[in-house]
Amino acid sequence: MLLKEKVCVIVGAGSLRSIGYATAELFAEHGAKIVVVDVMMDDGLLASIQSSIQAHVSKPISVQGVRCDISKPEACENMVREVLAVQGTIDCLVNSAGIVRSQPILEISEKELDLMFDINLKGAFYLCQSVLKVFAEKKSGSIVNIASLAAQRGGGLVGGSHYAASKGGMLSLTKSIAREFGPLGIRANAICPAMIDTPMLDGLSEDRLKGIIEAIPLKRTGTTREMAGACLFLASELSGFVTGATIDVNGGTHIH
Repeated sequence: MLLKEKVCVIVGAGSLRSIGYATAELFAEHGAKIVVVDVMMDDGLLASIQSSIQAHVSKPISVQGVRCDISKPEACENMVREVLAVQGTIDCLVNSAGIVRSQPILEISEKELDLMFDINLKGAFYLCQSVLKVFAEKKSGSIVNIASLAAQRGGGLVGGSHYAASKGGMLSLTKSIAREFGPLGIRANAICPAMIDTPMLDGLSEDRLKGIIEAIPLKRTGTTREMAGACLFLASELSGFVTGATIDVNGGTHIH
């Protein structure tokens, strides 16, 4: 088991179709102690997540759930305190929380821009900042930030310029953390997914989706399980000498 007894905080795991949930499920298979964080987390959602993971791994497991609005720094600090109170430490942060919008740049209002940056970029910053305090003290830890193909190509297949900019900022943040905290044995990496079968694709028409898939070298969408596999690699010692990297999980949509 690649993550035996490691405490892994996975943010953005509220939907059973999400990358965050799939990551929690795979990490549990590999022996991790799972903490799921979401702005919508409550007892009912936690029970649903725990039940689904237990059914998959075919054994009883304990999952801690924490409600957190990552756009607020004090909420991220409180989340970390809640985790430490139960788990005693944190070994890995996977940040897969985020929102996506598709407006043309000239139609994006100040309010919409603020919302995008508050969650996708400032939220990532506050989460990393809060967890890094724990990592710096123990001189170890791994951060995995879920960015987007949109950050690399300038606009996404489903996201607008404000979405691309927020995810581009996440890539720069990840590299900065890797450079600053590498001497302490702390690693930070990012993943740029595209066309993963999550609720983000639900707004695409059948014809639009078919046209996009035709342009993908692998000729299909990706699965959340495949994204979780990349997260597992970056969270585990398999990637012990990897930091500041951006891993593409896009079926060949963007080869560069």
